[in-house]
Amino acid sequence: MSKGETSDLLKFLEPFNQEIQDIAMWLRDFVWDLYPQANELIYDNYNAVAFGWSPSDKLGEVFCSIAAGSNKYVHFGFYWGSKIVDPEKKLLGKGNQYRYITVKTQADFPIEYMKKLIQEAYVYSVSIMKDPGQTLSGATIVKSISAKKKRPE
Repeated sequence: MSKGETSDLLKFLEPFNQEIQDIAMWLRDFVWDLYPQANELIYDNYNAVAFGWSPSDKLGEVFCSIAAGSNKYVHFGFYWGSKIVDPEKKLLGKGNQYRYITVKTQADFPIEYMKKLIQEAYVYSVSIMKDPGQTLSGATIVKSISAKKKRPE
């Protein structure tokens, strides 16, 4: 599967309103266009649909991700966000690792700024790969589908 394979993801996003679906898919295209060699990992979890890009098929090597968990906004985040420089302090989160921004509309998304952060996150992700010999294939991989789901009403 690849960027063109959207059937599973669209099915997982069905419970969300059209605006959230559109933002999520627009952000997806944005990342795919920048990193077509990376692999998209999809998680249809209990409380969110999350998908991210990794130079491998491993969650621990994801460099950026998108999560839809409500009908109000989408999270665009960095799995290792605490390891990248955020000079404009746009990223939210105070934990040991994950940082994100909320995206309510396409106009909310600072494209040029995010390109810089994504590039830095990608370089970091490649540097921590357990098996640097792995090839980057541009695959879409559904990693998990939770039987029970909490979705917006």
